[in-house]
Amino acid sequence: MSKISVKNPIVNMNGDEMARVIWNKIQNQMILPYVDLKLITFDLSIISRDKTNDFITKEAANEIKKQQVGVKCATITPDDKRVKEYSLKKKYPSPNGTIRNILKGTIFREPIIIEKIPKIVNHWNKPVVIARHAFGDIYRSQEISITKKGKLTLCFEDENNKKEQKLIHNFESKGVGLAYFNTFDSIYDFASSCFNFALIRKIPLFLSTKNTILQRYDEAFKEIFDDVYKGFKSKFEKNKLTYQHRLIDDMVACLMKWSGGFLWACKNYDGDVMSDLVAQGFGSLGLMSSVLQSPDGKILKTEAAHGTVTSHYRQHQKGLQTSTNPIASIFAWSRALKHRAKLDSNLKLERFALQLETICIETLNKGFMTKDLALMCGPQQKWVTTNEFFEIIKNKIEN
Repeated sequence: MSKISVKNPIVNMNGDEMARVIWNKIQNQMILPYVDLKLITFDLSIISRDKTNDFITKEAANEIKKQQVGVKCATITPDDKRVKEYSLKKKYPSPNGTIRNILKGTIFREPIIIEKIPKIVNHWNKPVVIARHAFGDIYRSQEISITKKGKLTLCFEDENNKKEQKLIHNFESKGVGLAYFNTFDSIYDFASSCFNFALIRKIPLFLSTKNTILQRYDEAFKEIFDDVYKGFKSKFEKNKLTYQHRLIDDMVACLMKWSGGFLWACKNYDGDVMSDLVAQGFGSLGLMSSVLQSPDGKILKTEAAHGTVTSHYRQHQKGLQTSTNPIASIFAWSRALKHRAKLDSNLKLERFALQLETICIETLNKGFMTKDLALMCGPQQKWVTTNEFFEIIKNKIEN
C-alpha cells in the first residue's frame, strides 16, 4: 500500500521502560511504514528529564500548543526508590501534570470495549467517559498535624492586607487539618473542555458534585457549568444532547444502573477514583484510552492510561520474550492520528486510524491476545507474545 501523506506534524514524546519498547515498535512497525508523517520527537525518559532539569517536558508541551496534536508514551514519575535507582538530581513532578498545566486541558479517559473480554459490570455495553478536572483540590492541598489544644482557622489575606478568617474547629485533643483550593479560571476551562468533548462525541454530559454539603466550593462548579452551558445549549439541543448536574452519590448509583454512553465530569479526586473503577468494570486498565483536550477542543494530547510495565521490562532486559499488552498505546497513536486528520481534513489518514483500531478489536475478539487479557477470559484462553501480536496486526494492515 502507498504511504498516506500528512501535511502537518505530530509531537511524539517517548517514555520509559517496557512502555518505551512497545512505543518504538508501534511507531516503526504500525505507523511510519504506512504514513508519511513528520514527528517532532522529545525524549521524556527519566534520564533525559534529569539531564535537562525537566526543561524538555515544558518544551514538549509548548510544541504541542503549536502543532495542536501530541502523542505520549508512559513515563516514570520518580519516588525515592527511583531517585536512587537512576541517580537523579531530585524527584521530578509528573510529566503529565506539567503538560496539563501548560495546555490547561482536561483528562478524558474512555474504555476500549472488547466483547470477548469479560466485563465485571455486564450491562455496560457503551463507553463511560470520565472527565477529570485535574487541578487543585487535595492534590494541591496543605496539611497540618494538631498536637496541642487550640483553634484551627482558615484565613484569606487580600492584596490590601485585609483578612477574612473563619474558625474551623476548636481542638481539645490531637488531630489533623486540611486546606485546599480551586480557581474559577480553571473550572471554566474544565467546563468548556467537557461541553466541547460531549459535542464532538455526540454524548450527554453529567457533572457530579456534593454541593449540598460544600455550598460554596462545589456550588461554584455547578454555577460555572450552568453558565458555560448557556453558550452550548442551542448546539446541544440541535444534536439532541442533554446536560445535567447530579449529586455524586446519585451519579454513582446511576453509573451502576445505566448501560453507559455518557460523559461524566468529575472533580479531581472523584475523577481519579472513578476512572480506575470504570476501567476495571469494563475489564482492564490496559484497555483504557486517555486524552488531554484543551478547553476549545483544538489541542489534543493522547496517551495510554497505564504505567511503564517495569516487571516486563526486567524480563526484556534479560532477553526474554514478554506478553505485554500494547492496545492502549496503539489507541494513543490512532486517536492522535484521527485528531490530526480532523484538523487537516485528511480523510485517508482518518480511515487508516479507524482501520487500525478496528483491526486491533477484531484481533482480540478472535482470541489473539496478550497474557493479561487471556487470564481474564479463563484458563482455556491461549495467549501470544508481544512480538507475535505485532506480526498479526501488521499482516492484517497489509492484507
